[in-house]
Amino acid sequence: MTINRRTLLAALTTVPAAALASGQAVAETQVLAQGLPPVLHQFSLGEARVTVFLDGHLPLGTQLFANYDADKADAVLAKGLHQMSPEGMNIPVNGYLVERGTDKILIDAGTANLMGPNLGGMGAGLAAIGVNPSDISMVLLTHMHPDHSGGLVASDGAARFANAELVVSQVEWDFWYDDAIMASVPENSRGFFQMARMTVSPYQNRLRLIKGEEAVIAGFTALPLPGHTPGHTGYMLDSEGQQLLFWGDIIHSTALQFAYPDWTIAFDTDPVLTAATRHKMLDRAVSDNLLLTGSHIDFPGLGRVLRQKDGYAYQAAPWQFGL
Repeated sequence: MTINRRTLLAALTTVPAAALASGQAVAETQVLAQGLPPVLHQFSLGEARVTVFLDGHLPLGTQLFANYDADKADAVLAKGLHQMSPEGMNIPVNGYLVERGTDKILIDAGTANLMGPNLGGMGAGLAAIGVNPSDISMVLLTHMHPDHSGGLVASDGAARFANAELVVSQVEWDFWYDDAIMASVPENSRGFFQMARMTVSPYQNRLRLIKGEEAVIAGFTALPLPGHTPGHTGYMLDSEGQQLLFWGDIIHSTALQFAYPDWTIAFDTDPVLTAATRHKMLDRAVSDNLLLTGSHIDFPGLGRVLRQKDGYAYQAAPWQFGL
């Protein structure tokens, strides 16, 4: 497997995994001790019903952006309502449920308790709409970072979704299970690998590893979107002639990265490939007028991409879209 070890080492040195796991990397807003309230949005796409869950927020500090330019950031922020806090830019963590007939399919699973008190709300969202963990038939993972896979396991380490098949890229799986790569990162950051393995290991008896662009289940096609992680994957939903692209972490900051798509972050394992993939998908989104959603696009994270003279812009869909 080809990997840019230098950039990986730099990323994992910037924010040790222990800081995330212990809740030290939390946003400015405080939440009640009993956990986050359910926040969700539902809409229809053809025969499918899609629910977007807000798992919570996390801060993306300016030091995590490569080539960050304060003047450019201030200029684009002045045009909108986003604000930079002392901790950085607060970004959402979104997760999804797609219901088609009897199928209940999750796309990513949120953080559970792995990343502090300002996250972990996806479980409450599922409960609020009457969906039990045992009802989930499949989980499609975009990648194995803890804000996407953390919700796969219960507090006792067992699979939270006992009847679900787990689908993840073969490349992604091989990366996080590579002992040589884990040994090459700083010791205090090996927790990223340990968390990745811990969250997916209970599903090994119902695991499907996918390769390249392929149909996963009727109506869902996996799309390799490498860079952020080696096996980072998007999923295209086709339903009665309508399409919705779940593109994972192509964008982390709605405010900054549509305007400056070359700005990568420290957690991108291959920044050059990340930027190239982002440009490719932004161009495709414009050319095909794609409806899309992303794990860190401002909740509810549903909209389209517009081309600007310099860079791109995000156009949010109306709140009650399709329902």
